[in-house]
Amino acid sequence: MAKSVNGCSIYSEHDWIRNGSLAFDDGKIISVGRSLNLSEDEAYHFPSEFKCIPGMIDMHIHGANGADTMDATPEALRTIAEALPEEGTTSFLATTITQSKDAIEAALKNASNVIGHQKAGEAEILGIHLEGPFISSEKAGAQPSEYITDPDVECFDKWQELTGNKIREVTLAPELNGGLSMIRHLADRGVVASIGHSNGTDEDVLRAIDAGATQVTHVYNGMRGMHHREPGILGGALLHHELYTELIADGRHVCQGMVNLAYKLKGSDRMILITDAMRAKCLKNGVYDLGGQKVHVKDGLAVLSSGTIAGSVLKMDQALRNMLSFTDATLEDIVQMGAINPAIQCGVFDRKGSLEPGKDADFIILDGNNQLVMTVCSGIVSYQKERTVGR
Repeated sequence: MAKSVNGCSIYSEHDWIRNGSLAFDDGKIISVGRSLNLSEDEAYHFPSEFKCIPGMIDMHIHGANGADTMDATPEALRTIAEALPEEGTTSFLATTITQSKDAIEAALKNASNVIGHQKAGEAEILGIHLEGPFISSEKAGAQPSEYITDPDVECFDKWQELTGNKIREVTLAPELNGGLSMIRHLADRGVVASIGHSNGTDEDVLRAIDAGATQVTHVYNGMRGMHHREPGILGGALLHHELYTELIADGRHVCQGMVNLAYKLKGSDRMILITDAMRAKCLKNGVYDLGGQKVHVKDGLAVLSSGTIAGSVLKMDQALRNMLSFTDATLEDIVQMGAINPAIQCGVFDRKGSLEPGKDADFIILDGNNQLVMTVCSGIVSYQKERTVGR
């Protein structure tokens, strides 16, 4: 039976439909317009100041609500997938961390078994983001350095075969031995090669672009910074329009001014909002595990004992509001950075990332203050704030 949301403004691809209606059935959007004439039993009614936008897609998230991709259990991924709609995320890439090959393989195999076999209403796992182990020990950050290794095409192929071609993104350092060969290999196979945890130079960035790299992992973090005589990885990330740049917009990984600088240089068409969240997201202050390391979480900041920032506890709806506050971005720009760009990079824009008939019914409702009031994943209401919805 078709259902609809009505009364709010709906962002349809490139324009707002005021006092609009969006109908969906069997997990798909069937129409978007101004009036659909459906019965009251099938409709959700919202005030005119509310907004309906595509669900957010998190390309870089390790865990949430006590679970982590590296736990390598179906229950862990299910916990993450059930938690994410409460922050407006409707799909994501399950992200690994540098660890022993056995641990990585267990996580990859588990994720491949879960993908495509999820419960209705969960945030959809679109694939796997392999963060490490092909990174620089000089820019390891919170990645366990003892397991770092040079890029290895044979190893990647083994892992990709293990997952049934479900690895969609690989973070690696292009300056390492075998880095450019790996990037070419990934690009030839339609896998996103993302420059990250790298101590390379701007020349390395240019070589990586020529080899097929299209993205930079959490810009500013885990990379050589800018110098006035050598732009570094950061300078290359900001200068070269060929590259999408992930950004953790929590105001802790990157201060407000530098978030704004990146936005002004890259624009919404080349930025991707991520959380890089770890298992402590949704939980209280305390000590948690990330890749076998103790992470101390207090007041929204996650750090190793050394003080190194270790992932985040950022929620995507907060990242949305932060970007609106830190920059002059509009909500349309947020849709570009949080839904359209990641959908394009994940190779799923044919079915996700915008509100068009035929696409998956993945969308969120925001109130007049851009607070999340409802999340719909593949046509299922997965989160609903009380006292905001009329039926």
